[in-house]
Amino acid sequence: MGIEEKLPAGFLLTSVEKLAGYMRKSSVWPATFGLACCAIEMMAVGGPDFDIARFGMERFSATPRQADLMIVAGRVSQKMAPVVRQVYDQMPEPKWVISMGVCASSGGMFNNYAIVQGVDHIIPVDVYLPGCPPRPEMLLNAIITLHEQIQNAPLGVNRENAARAAEAAALVATPTSQMKGLLA
Repeated sequence: MGIEEKLPAGFLLTSVEKLAGYMRKSSVWPATFGLACCAIEMMAVGGPDFDIARFGMERFSATPRQADLMIVAGRVSQKMAPVVRQVYDQMPEPKWVISMGVCASSGGMFNNYAIVQGVDHIIPVDVYLPGCPPRPEMLLNAIITLHEQIQNAPLGVNRENAARAAEAAALVATPTSQMKGLLA
């Protein structure tokens, strides 16, 4: 005998945290940050074939102050890194980042002094999207993955504690430059 049996039919029981998560995931506005060929695939997602409007994201924001998702599509040069950080800092909280393509995620084939070896050296990344260039379907899958993270994210003090724990874990983790691959 729970509260469910006492209420008349048609009542919905949920927590405020879950309801807010559902509302947030259904109203994400991305900021376009297309830097290379991956941006073409990102633009294709806005077209009728893939229709990003199904997820409430039809409005790509030209200003960071009205966006809460940054999709970094393509390689980030050392000169562009401060601009990426500035745009990220201008976005209101809560904000999320998708690193689209192997160049944005790890520098890709451009292992030189001019390209940042992963955008996660500049800003925190929530979802990494591999591929060169990744297909629009892969970006939609990354968006769905991010929606699951947003819907299950805690609010208020719980969110701050989760962010602190994630940052502490990132500081303890082995840097990617010191990781050894399969061929090492």
